Formats: sequence, C-alpha cells, structure tokens
Amino acid sequence: MKLISDILLIVLPVFLVVSVGSALKLTRLVNTEFLFQLNRLVYYLALPLLLFYKISTADFSTSFNSALVAGLMISITAAFVFSYGYGVMRSYPPSIRGTFSQGAFRGNLAYIGLAMVYNAYGEKGLASAGILLGFLVPTLNFFSVLALILPHRNGTQKVGGIFWIRQICGNPLIIASFAGITWSYFHLPMPGVIDSALHIITGMALPLALLSIGAAFSFTRLRGDLTTTVLAAAFKLVVLPFLTCLLLVVFGVRGQDLAIGVLFAGAPTATAAYIMAQQMQGDAELSGSIIMLSTLLSVVTYTIALYCLKTIGL
Repeated sequence: MKLISDILLIVLPVFLVVSVGSALKLTRLVNTEFLFQLNRLVYYLALPLLLFYKISTADFSTSFNSALVAGLMISITAAFVFSYGYGVMRSYPPSIRGTFSQGAFRGNLAYIGLAMVYNAYGEKGLASAGILLGFLVPTLNFFSVLALILPHRNGTQKVGGIFWIRQICGNPLIIASFAGITWSYFHLPMPGVIDSALHIITGMALPLALLSIGAAFSFTRLRGDLTTTVLAAAFKLVVLPFLTCLLLVVFGVRGQDLAIGVLFAGAPTATAAYIMAQQMQGDAELSGSIIMLSTLLSVVTYTIALYCLKTIGL
C-alpha cells in the first residue's frame, strides 16, 4: 500500500499542475494570446535554460550513458518503422498515415517526460534526462518530418536542406542541451552570480511547461476516428515503453538509467505533433485526438510503469 501511495505522490502532482493550467483556461483567467506567449516563453527561454543549467553543472562522465542513448534511438526508429508500416498495411490515406505514425512515437519529453523524471529521481535524474534529451530531440524531429513527407513523396510537397537545418539545428532545446553537454564535458567553471541567477530562473521552467500543457488541453479535439486514435495512443504508451525496456536490458542498461529510459519512452504524444501535422499536410484533427487521449491515459500508464520499476527496486 505504501508503494502505491509513493507512486501516486510522483504521478499525481505532475498532472495536478496540468489540470491547474486547464482550469485557468476554462475560468478565463488567462486568454489565448497569453497562452501563446507563455508557450513561447517556456519553449525559447525557460526550458532551454533549465536544460543548460542542469546539464552544465552535472558530471558528464557519470550522467552520460551511451547505451541508454543508443537503446532509445533504436526503439524510436523501430516505432517509426512499425507504425508507418502498419499505416501502409491498413491502406491509410496519406494524411492519416503520417499523422498516425508520428503520434505513435513522438513523446512529450521536454514538458511531461522531464517533469516525471524530476519528480521520481530528483536533480541527478534530471541531469541525466537532460543529456539524453539533447540526443533524442533531433531523432524525434527527423522521424516526425519523415513520417509526414513520405506519404506525399509523389506529390507537390518538397522539403529542402534549409528546412532540415531548421528542424534539427534551430531547435532551442537541442542547442541548449549540447551547450550544456559541452560545458560539462570540458568542466568549465560556472560563475557564482550566473549560477544563482540560473537557479532562480530555471525554477519556473517545469511548472510553466505543465501549466501550458493543461491550458492547451481541450476535449473538443478528442473526436474523429477513435479507433485509429486508440491504436496510436496504445502504441505510444504501452508498446514503445515495453520495447524500450527490452532493448535497454539487452544493452546492459540498469538502475536509474533504465527507469529514465522507460519514463521517457512512456511520455504521451507531444503537442508539437499537432503543429507539424497542420503544416505538412497531415490530419490535424487526428493528431489532436491522439495528443488528448494519450495525455489522459498516461496518468494510468505512468502509474503502472512506476509500480513495475519500484517493484524491482528502481
């Protein structure tokens, strides 16, 4: 019984903050324009600074696990191949095929994944997760774009080199993560004044990120083809974490790193998937449904995942 209560103390606070964001929107204490600016603040300032600060002040040699990075990259690649192949096998229309595939593997690592790891494993876990995020965000961006352009490869949609550079190299989370990795790897000193300032500023990152997720939550998006939505959510929340766990065990990953890998793999579909579906001829309605359903169900799947992890002592 104590184990269950300990797990709920990890999971429920994260989603309680998400629900506060939803309540702010419903009660109209904040408006759409404010939420747009809030999301920009989180994405371009708060989270990048958090990642840089936690990674740069961590010991790279103890926080970086190459087997963990490789295992998650392979599991994401496999999830893309299987989900896209399933869409082809089911003869999904191009707009649905790419959207289904993206929804099945692209997790909300920065907003919900990091918050869950921090709540479960504290500062040390957050530093390891931040380094991991630096390698996974480019991977997720690459396969997301691939999933959405492949169904239209014989059409008019063309993606040039500039677009790929923007997606991979222009992402503030990628830039911040690799800046932090460089700082940590070379053991560069952090001036006391900057350290104190970053400590204050980065304290707002995860709370604001979760409020932003909640404020964007809307049951009106949960509509359309619910069968396809459920399949994508199940793949994202159940199949991908299970596959990742198996791969990491085979790769020799154990302890806290194994738990971080499973929690990252089990993150619900990222809200960025909706924006990309809109921009790249995907089915935005289906994408919104997958995001909403996977976020709702992740309360349950995260609880089960943490129960399994804690049962084996992680």
